[in-house]
Amino acid sequence: MANRTDPLARSIHGTNPQNLVEKIVRAKIYQSNYWKEQCFGLTAETLVDKAMELDHTGGTHGGNRRPTPFLCLALKMLQIQPDKEIVVEFIKNEDYKYVRVLGAFYLRLTGTVADVYQYLEPLYNDYRKIRQKLSDGKFTLTHVDEFIDELLTKDYSCDTALPRIQKRWILEASGTLEPRRSALEDDFEEEEEDKEDGQPMDVDEPNTREKDHLRGRSPTKERDRERERDRDRKHERDRDHDRDRDHGDYGRGRERDRDRDRGRERDRERDRERDRHRIRDDDYNRDRDRDGRERERRDRDRGRHRSRSRSRSRDRRERDREVGELRKRRGRGSASPPRGRADDGPREEPKKRKEKKEKKGSGKGPDPNDPEIIEMNKLRASIGLGPLK
Repeated sequence: MANRTDPLARSIHGTNPQNLVEKIVRAKIYQSNYWKEQCFGLTAETLVDKAMELDHTGGTHGGNRRPTPFLCLALKMLQIQPDKEIVVEFIKNEDYKYVRVLGAFYLRLTGTVADVYQYLEPLYNDYRKIRQKLSDGKFTLTHVDEFIDELLTKDYSCDTALPRIQKRWILEASGTLEPRRSALEDDFEEEEEDKEDGQPMDVDEPNTREKDHLRGRSPTKERDRERERDRDRKHERDRDHDRDRDHGDYGRGRERDRDRDRGRERDRERDRERDRHRIRDDDYNRDRDRDGRERERRDRDRGRHRSRSRSRSRDRRERDREVGELRKRRGRGSASPPRGRADDGPREEPKKRKEKKEKKGSGKGPDPNDPEIIEMNKLRASIGLGPLK
């Protein structure tokens, strides 16, 4: 909750105001002790007291990139978003130079192009010294006007990316801003007037010219002075234009370097993506070959098992067939008629067979008066055989 932007705050440059500070730097600020102890619960009124205690500027420093109190208060202003009048009072404050620098830094991040040039350019006349902490933790001496020039001409300040602003000569051409007037121009004019006052007056001139001499201004001198002033103003404008153009060339060069770096990064990313696809394809082919070998081995084992099953089934059928034939032979053997008996003769009763055996055992011949013998002899006679003995 302590790191959340004020719900009533409006978006700046189309985004959350705190997003103007880069995410890594913002995370470092949230983790710092100064933010947790000194910036908790600050409002637009109480923030002034903390700004008056500042004794240096800077971004992050040290091995773990610890933020400075200046950067922490700048993020706090982005979080609570004070009114524009309060920020302007920060900039106009001449008693505390770090309060003025803090307000100028915040306005550079959130203000419009016209407001940036309108409120920051007058600070070029502030030559007071300020301390700035470098990235290695050491301090260096700079001035307020140098810090303002860094805000207006550079892309980075205090480890923070500054929003892009248009060049001044573009705004002058469009009529948004008036041509810049140097603070030394009035001093030059006063010096010219003092020189003119020291020259003798020409008494032969007409009355109007005498009045001009009495005022220290002659028409010729006035035209020369105007011509010199116009030439100086043109020269200063050309110098500013050249400086902006050089800075523009430097910015375009940096933009080309960024485009080249982005192109190289895209090429490296494309190569990494191609390598990932190639590795994925190799893994896929390796898995597919392994699956093919596993499938062939399973099919081979299944065929071997099937042939073994068929062999066992064939052996079982043959065994069952042999057992069946054996049983049939045993059945036929048990059901076959006794030896020595004619197939077509009538079956004898067991009692008669017993009697025959008894007669054979006694050694006596057949009885000729036996009706069976008589019948048998008739049958043998009908087929042409002799009678039984």
